[in-house]
Amino acid sequence: MDQAADPVVSRRQGGWDEESAYVLHSYPFKETSLIVEAFTRNFGRIGLVARGARRPRSSLRGLLMQFQPLSLSWGGKSELRTLHRAESRAGHLQLGGRSLMCGFYLNELLLKLLPREDAHQGLFLAYEAALETLRGDTPPSWALRRFEKSLLRELGYGLALERDTHGQPVRAQAQYAYLVERGPVLLDEVPASAPVEVSGKTLLDLASDDYRDPVTLQQGRTLMRYVLAHHLDGQALHTRQLLRDMLQL
Repeated sequence: MDQAADPVVSRRQGGWDEESAYVLHSYPFKETSLIVEAFTRNFGRIGLVARGARRPRSSLRGLLMQFQPLSLSWGGKSELRTLHRAESRAGHLQLGGRSLMCGFYLNELLLKLLPREDAHQGLFLAYEAALETLRGDTPPSWALRRFEKSLLRELGYGLALERDTHGQPVRAQAQYAYLVERGPVLLDEVPASAPVEVSGKTLLDLASDDYRDPVTLQQGRTLMRYVLAHHLDGQALHTRQLLRDMLQL
């Protein structure tokens, strides 16, 4: 049986070998160990105990870094599994400056919205693509909008961008209110003030991942902030505030 295509069997066996993963966050545990929150290709987000990882001569020391592609092996059946081995999958440039802050934002979104052991291979690929974009010359905000869209879609909260709540095609020249549980509604059909106003062009640009228009970027940022806030249910995003203050992304 192909275990890579059947993560349930691997769970039942209590472990997994050489799983593609990224570290989202880690923090000290006891005197020499770490708790690691990892995002894996086949198992989603998992919690791992990296025993002795903070010892000077540990084979794990210096490996468990964010934004670097890893191959992880672990065992155990408790909520926190035991990390057995970590290896670097390939060399990549570290993120820096604005891109580093954007990477932290992506990680915080995953930590707060993605339940543990909820596998989303499509989201894993979208995360890798976002990191690759952040390492290049494309504006970082483009990577954020694309990833936010992918995250919402994978979690079952995909944005309605091409048709309004009546099923009619969105018109580029029209103005819409966006209702988080319903989608776009023509602005003159909303009796009260709309929580978010957005042009039809912006909605169509978002649907096609076209972020060249500064208005699309500004309205798209506002729309994503509104929709994500709803699904975060009161949880604050600390990296978003830093980005807002420093970069206006």
